[in-house]
Amino acid sequence: MSELRELYQSVILDHNKSPRNRGELAGANRRAEGHNPLCGDHVIVMARVARDQIEAAAFDGRGCAISTASASLMTEAVRGRSAADLKQLFEDFHQLVTTGVAREDSELGKLEVFAGVHEFPLRVKCATLCWHALRAALEGGEPVSTE
Repeated sequence: MSELRELYQSVILDHNKSPRNRGELAGANRRAEGHNPLCGDHVIVMARVARDQIEAAAFDGRGCAISTASASLMTEAVRGRSAADLKQLFEDFHQLVTTGVAREDSELGKLEVFAGVHEFPLRVKCATLCWHALRAALEGGEPVSTE
């Protein structure tokens, strides 16, 4: 089990050190900001959506390792998904980070590296901030806060 935990930690550290899809997204037609005042995380999530499909997603801002890695992995995981798919993916991710257990038929893939977050309840908000911001972007762009 410790080998798996080490692998998960290395994936999170890699996505924190070299985040994927960080920066402005050309042609973005959805955008929202998120803020976690407890940790100081601030994220801007952008998406390019066509025919109810997320063609691409990106993020910018500053945050802790968990927040940055979550945004990086999220932007990879949501590409090609519909809004309905995103809702289920977010619910599955939230269950994982709050309980440590994924739904049996979830499609979390690499996102399962966040299973250990449930052991640190204050970090759940760090891991889910970008998800709340993406959902807000798809629903109209209102800023979100984890207060």
